[in-house]
Amino acid sequence: MTHTTHMTKTYTVTVRHEGGETRRGPVTMGQANMIRCMLRDEPEHINIHAVWPVPGGTTTESAIDALRALVVRHEALRTTFPHAPGEVPREQVVSSEGEFTVTVLDHEELPPEGYAEDVARRARVDRFHLDRDFGLRISLIAVEGVPLSVALAASHAVTDISALSVLEEDWLDLLAGRTLPAVTAFTPLDLAAEEATPGGLRKAEASLRHWERIIRTGPQAMFAEPGAVGTEVEAEQLTLRSTRGARALALVAERTGGLPSTVLLTAWCALLAHRTGQSSCVAAVPTSNRFLPRLARSVNTVSQDALLSLDVRVPSFDALLRAAWGAALNAYRHSRFDAARLWEMIDAVTYERGSRFARDVVFNDVSALPTGSTEDSDGPGLDVVRGPAQVLPARVLTFVHETAPVLRLGLWVDPALFAPDEAEGFLTGLVRLLEAAATGDVPLAELTGVTGVRPVERGGNWRRVDGSWVSPPEVADLLSRALGGVPVHVAPEGPDEEGLTAFLACGGSPFTPAQAHAALMEALPGHPGVLAPRRYVIVRDAPAGADRTGAWLRQPILMEGAGRGRRV
Repeated sequence: MTHTTHMTKTYTVTVRHEGGETRRGPVTMGQANMIRCMLRDEPEHINIHAVWPVPGGTTTESAIDALRALVVRHEALRTTFPHAPGEVPREQVVSSEGEFTVTVLDHEELPPEGYAEDVARRARVDRFHLDRDFGLRISLIAVEGVPLSVALAASHAVTDISALSVLEEDWLDLLAGRTLPAVTAFTPLDLAAEEATPGGLRKAEASLRHWERIIRTGPQAMFAEPGAVGTEVEAEQLTLRSTRGARALALVAERTGGLPSTVLLTAWCALLAHRTGQSSCVAAVPTSNRFLPRLARSVNTVSQDALLSLDVRVPSFDALLRAAWGAALNAYRHSRFDAARLWEMIDAVTYERGSRFARDVVFNDVSALPTGSTEDSDGPGLDVVRGPAQVLPARVLTFVHETAPVLRLGLWVDPALFAPDEAEGFLTGLVRLLEAAATGDVPLAELTGVTGVRPVERGGNWRRVDGSWVSPPEVADLLSRALGGVPVHVAPEGPDEEGLTAFLACGGSPFTPAQAHAALMEALPGHPGVLAPRRYVIVRDAPAGADRTGAWLRQPILMEGAGRGRRV
C-alpha cells in the first residue's frame, strides 16, 4: 500500500530469497544468553540498531538485491527459533527459502539530520517473535527515488553489533560489484557444534570458575555509595569527540609499546576506580570473544560479557598498563559460558556471600568495527555533546566508537551519582590523563590533580567490608524493614572489619538467622551499599538508650548463626 504523509511516500517491498541449506540444531551459548535477555527485558533495551550510508549511484533495486544476497549468504539471517508457548527456545532452524520486507521512505526533500537514526531506534520498540520473525527490520530512506541510507533494527538473537558491521561491509562490497569470498567464519550452527565438543565444554567450565572467583572476592558493586539506588537508571548520552585524546592515545601507545585499545581501557579503569574509591576495577567488557579467527567475522550473536577485574593498587599508570594486558586477556578467554549455569552460580554464590552482583559498569570497545564516520584530524580538540536519554540497567556505560583520528566515546552515567558538570568532567579527565601519560609515567596517587576528577565522599558511616563498600546503618535499616520493623543494630566484626554482625530484637517470636538472611537477600536488589551480615544475633529486647554495640552484646541471646546455607 502506498500513501503520502508530510511529503513522504511510504511503501513496502516483499523480497523473496532462495539458496543455502535447510539446517537445524541447538542454539549457541551466546544465542541462549541473548534469548534469555529478550524474554526478560523491554525490547527497546535489548534489540539493537544500525544506520548504513548508501553509496552514490545506488538504485533502490540494487540496494534491495544486495540485501537479498546478504540473506542467502549468512545463515543467521535465515534462522528462527521454534518453541512451544511458554518455553524457552533451545533449537534453531535455518531455512533455504523465504521472504522479508523492506519499507521504503521516499522523501521529496532531504530529511533532517538524525532522521535515519530516529527511524532505526523506533524500529527497536517492538518485540521480535523468535519462532517466526525475520531478524532484521529494514527501512530504506530515499529522496525522490534516490536511496540515502538504510535504517534497521535487529534481533539480538540473530546478530550483535559486530555482526551488523560485518553485514554492512558485505553489503557495501556487493553494491560496489565486488565478489565476496566464501564464508569461512563460524555459522551459528557451526559454533554450537564446537561448543559441544569436550574442548568447548572445558572452556565453558573455566569461564564459570573465573566469574565465580571475582564474584566471591571483588566488590559487589563499583558504585556502592550514597545516592546509588535502584536497578535501572535513566541516563542522558554524552558524546566525546577529541583530536587531543586521539593524539595522546597514540603517543602513550608509542611510548609504552601498548596497544591503543589496552591503553584506553587502562586509563578508563584507573579513572573509574579513582572516582569510586575502589581498589580494583570490575567491569563487564562485551564483544570481547571475537578475538578467535573463526569468530572475527561471524554473523551471529557471539557477544557475551567478559568480566574484567583489574587491581589498581599499583604505583603508576605504566605499572597498571602492564597488569591490564594480562587481566584483559584473562577476561576475554573466559567469556564463553552457559548463561543459565552462570546465573545459577551467581545466585548461589551471592546468597552464600550475602552480596548482590551488580553489572553496574560496562565498557564496550567497538572501535575496530567500521563506523562510516567522516571524522578527520581537523575535528574538535575536545568537545562533549549531550544527546537523548535512555533507561539502562547500569550506572556507567561506555562505548568506544573510534580512537583515531578522533577519539569518539559515548557515555551514559547515573545522574544521581554524577552532576552534569561531573559527567562531562569524567570525559575531559580521561583526555587529561592520556595527555599526561603521553609524556611520561603518571603516579596514580596524583590522579585528582592530573584529571580534575575527585573520589566520591562516602562519609564516616561507610566501611570497606569483605572487599565491598558498605553502610552499616543502611544494612540495619533495610534488614529492619525486611523483617517488618523489628529493632536492628549492625556493627563491623573483628579488628579488620572482615564482616558485619546484626543484632535483632525479635520479642517472643524470634526469627532464625536463616529467615533473617533470606529476608534481607530478597530486599537487597537496588541497594549496592548493603552487604548481608556474616552473623545474626537474635535477642528478645532492644537495649534502652543509645544504640551501642556493647549494650546489644549484654542482652541475653536467644539464637545466633550465619544463616547462609544454600538457598533451597
